[in-house]
Order: sequence, then C-alpha cells, then structure tokens
Amino acid sequence: MTPDLVTLHVWRIPRTAVPRALARMAAHPARLRRLPGVRFAKLLGTGTGTGFGPGDADLTRWAALVVWDSPAAAAGFDASPVGRSWARLARAGVRVELRPLTSRGEWSGRRPFGEPSGGRVAGPVLALTRARLRARRAATFWRAVPPVATALHAAPGLLARFGVGEAPLGWQGTVSVWRDTADLVAFAYRHPEHRTAITRTPTEGWYAEELFARFAVVDVVGDRAVLGWAAPESSPETARGNA
Repeated sequence: MTPDLVTLHVWRIPRTAVPRALARMAAHPARLRRLPGVRFAKLLGTGTGTGFGPGDADLTRWAALVVWDSPAAAAGFDASPVGRSWARLARAGVRVELRPLTSRGEWSGRRPFGEPSGGRVAGPVLALTRARLRARRAATFWRAVPPVATALHAAPGLLARFGVGEAPLGWQGTVSVWRDTADLVAFAYRHPEHRTAITRTPTEGWYAEELFARFAVVDVVGDRAVLGWAAPESSPETARGNA
C-alpha cells in the first residue's frame, strides 16, 4: 500500500538547548510512533553531509521523518505532544510534505514507503538514502565518502542537502532536494564519483541494510533556511510557507 503522505520536519535549536534535544531523542521515538495515523516514524540527528562521523554532526538541527495514513492525520502533528515539545525548543522549523515516487530497500526491516507507482513530476524532488553499515567495512566506506560529497556540493540543480542519522556512527543517510528529476538523475547516474560509489557498493559489501527513496516535494512550509536551501524562492505552490 502506498502511503498518502510523508512529512519531514526539521528544527533548528539554540546551542544551549542541545541537552534538552538529546533528552527528547531518547524519550520521543516511541511517543512519535504511537501518534494517531502514524505508520512509520524516525527521529534523526543531522550533519553537514560531508562525512558520516561524529565530527560531521550538527547538534543544533534535528529532524523527524513520518509516514502517515492520511493528510488529516499528518495535519495533527503540530498540535501533538511531540510536535509541541520540539516547537518550544526550536528557534526555527520547516515541514516538507512529500509524495513517494520510488523506494528500494528496507529501513529497520520494513518498507516504510510501500510500493510507490512513480510517475512524472514537474518541480522539486527529494532523495533520501539510508544505510546501516557493516562495522568491518565502515573504514573503506568513510574513505569513499569525501569525493562524492564534494561532487554533490557542486552539482547543478541541487537546492539543499544534509546528512541524517539514527546514531553517531554506522546508521546514517542523506537528504538532498533537487530542482527537478533530471538534475537528480544526472548526478545519481552520470556523475563519475557517484557512479564509482554505486559500482563499488555490491563488491565492497558496505551495508547490512540500505534504502533509497525518491519523493515529489508537495509543499515546503516554514523557514527553508533550516534545510540549508541555497536557491532563489520557487513558486508559491511548492513553498507556501515562504510566500
């Protein structure tokens, strides 16, 4: 079954609030999963996306990825105890509403985004990668990251990117937002550094579990600077919160 809506919530907090954010990361995952209408949910730390070690972590930015039964259920997040708690802590926040287009792989043994039917999209798309590293292969993976991260930073059509993770080491991923599908595909399959990494993945055996998903960006509500958005304002249809 394809989920009706996926939301990505991202909060920027003051550095003085980091201890309280860490406490929420311990207490809130189960509470988030128990919210009405939630099918799948993860609370995530974030990083710059240039590496995947503790030195890449951004302790002033935190995120939640939630798969909902319906838009009506998703609309209740801000008023939920979890949503209100993070809003009180944050100095800025943004919600990205997403429609799954493709999804391959598993996350915590599940296929969280169902079996999306794809389709053509006019407008921004978001790519999510997530992996659980094999400990004995982690060193070779980390050595392979810098060239890809450098290439990603300069990729045409990239609107925003950052790392995400469930733990400081070994459970990580990336979020990237692109101007359109063509720009994402050009980087993913034609850029030499990224193609090399894709080719090495099956032979190196880096991952114990991996997932790649692509989404249409339905709306961006709030302060897109929290995402590191580096492009001019897009149309009101895709950025209602910045109109």
